[in-house]
Amino acid sequence: MNIAIMGAGSLGTIIGALMAEGGEKVDLIDINESHVNRLNQSGAKLSGFINKTVPVNALTPNQISSTYDLVFLLTKQVFTYESLHQLLPYLHENSIVCTLQNGIPEEYVASIVGGSRTIGGAVGFGATWKGPGESELTTEWETVKKYAFEIGETDGRITPRLSDVKAVLEHVGYCKITSNISGIKWTKLLMNTTFSGMSAALGCTFGEVLSNKEAMTSLAYIADETIKVAHAQGIHLTNMQGKDMEFLELKEGQKVSEKMDFYHEVWSPHRNLKASMLQDLVRKVKTEIDFINGHVSEKGKAFGIPAPYNDLVVKLVSDAENRKSVPVFSDNLPFFESLNEEMKNKPSALVKER
Repeated sequence: MNIAIMGAGSLGTIIGALMAEGGEKVDLIDINESHVNRLNQSGAKLSGFINKTVPVNALTPNQISSTYDLVFLLTKQVFTYESLHQLLPYLHENSIVCTLQNGIPEEYVASIVGGSRTIGGAVGFGATWKGPGESELTTEWETVKKYAFEIGETDGRITPRLSDVKAVLEHVGYCKITSNISGIKWTKLLMNTTFSGMSAALGCTFGEVLSNKEAMTSLAYIADETIKVAHAQGIHLTNMQGKDMEFLELKEGQKVSEKMDFYHEVWSPHRNLKASMLQDLVRKVKTEIDFINGHVSEKGKAFGIPAPYNDLVVKLVSDAENRKSVPVFSDNLPFFESLNEEMKNKPSALVKER
């Protein structure tokens, strides 16, 4: 099987290297020429919770020359259109493109490569790109072995080709086949709309969000909006690493404070993290905000579900993008405080904090 990693950044480098180490014929494709050159010269250096260097074959998109049977898509969604159009001439009728991106890219990917060639996927571990040729695994190895990937057909069928994709991914860690990839993708989207969205909008770590009552109240509403928009589409969230994310919906009569222990239990181990979108703002490059909180806002409008908190996150991050600046916590928190106050005093608000 001829395999490609499209987007050999932080995650793609680790995934591609471990596949190569497992004996797969795999190309690591990335637009960063210095990264590609270092990978070819010195191998992929993996650090953090794994420590090894693996010989790999790396390419820039304009160096692609062979047809691929299986492609793992790991580019940021802002590059999806360009990446897939570079790839299209090198796909055959039965090629598979497995999405391992943030957000909910499957519908868009299918519109370009075709629904019959699209499989949805989610990654259950994190990594940080350290520089040309090196990626740091930031999730404990035991977690990778248990929760590395979940994949599924977009229509929920369990097909033989899923087993083929699973076998390749298990060079990295455990891969679960699911009939509810949409539920999994929306569950991961909630992880990103909440702490990643607030981290980017406030210019802070996850821990700083956890430590601020007004920020956490806003975050709880972001989660609630995300879940309600998913429900409007007939999608129910799944457990994520043993935790039922449906619990975070604010049902009538419930208080935001009732959800706080859950948030602290799940996210306290990640207090020092900063959202990749915030890192993008620091580097003055375009973020994926339109595909994270923006996706909830867009689908909310389509299904008649208000999403003012997700809308606010999109506005604040987009404003920072346009100004080429990094948000300041004390400057942006008052926007969330005002919205919290408005929600308290709004008779139609589903949940009021007492």
